[in-house]
Amino acid sequence: MSYNLLKGKRGIIFGALNDKSIAWKVAQRAVEEGAQITLSNTAVAIRMGTVKELSDELQCEVIAADASNVEDLENVFARSMEVLGGKIDFVLHSIGMSPNVRKGRTYDDLDYKMLSTTLDVSALSFHKMLQAAKKLDALNEGASVLALSYVAAQRTFYGYNDMADAKALLESIARSFGYIYGREKGVRINTISQSPTMTTAGQGVKGMDKLYDFANRMSPLGNADAAECADYCIVMFSDLTRKVTMQNLFHDGGFSNVGMSLRAMNTYEKGLEDYMDENGNVIYG
Repeated sequence: MSYNLLKGKRGIIFGALNDKSIAWKVAQRAVEEGAQITLSNTAVAIRMGTVKELSDELQCEVIAADASNVEDLENVFARSMEVLGGKIDFVLHSIGMSPNVRKGRTYDDLDYKMLSTTLDVSALSFHKMLQAAKKLDALNEGASVLALSYVAAQRTFYGYNDMADAKALLESIARSFGYIYGREKGVRINTISQSPTMTTAGQGVKGMDKLYDFANRMSPLGNADAAECADYCIVMFSDLTRKVTMQNLFHDGGFSNVGMSLRAMNTYEKGLEDYMDENGNVIYG
């Protein structure tokens, strides 16, 4: 159902790869709500993914860009303003990648060159995006910018590795840039800390299926899926949230505020035998 929440607005969606992507769902919902958009991803992702299908469905242009490259980002904003006929009202940063995770390097044995890539692609790209937009004066007064984060920015989750550092930096950038952009142009910048979601990128995290199940059992409302995250993003892009900025907004069914649920407590007690040594002592990993 459409409420015309974004009627007349122009937006850029970074990171849609295939129909499992949150960015894909956001793009569809944005157009349903009356927006005109452009899509952006790397040239490789465009070739290997199915973004062309999405652009055909939504009748929008796809602009290839490496989000860690400032010139590419400047081109995305300039081209989007040209195609859409004016300044931009909303932007989604849905970008994350860790070579260390892909290569199975543990947090205490990181390759630092790969760590630099993780931080650059997953977090610094957000700063570069905002800085490029500001220098080009590409965003309208009161525009809304979102980046997708995860609770591992605040808490330790086994297997999430250096992506946790990247998400922490991402959230810090939203606060720091949010103050400057809000003061000068009324632009609001927020992050959404989403439930574990079975996207292509998410499935690369070690133990993601177990983490997904654990969060779903712990959360009183269960995990929020990609379509529900898209709905939340639409509200944040709309004028209904015009005074919300510099926030990390949890969209996780309540998981972030639960200490221990009854189901988790019972499961924990029943499963201890699998993690005991020959003397009955619990082995903690």
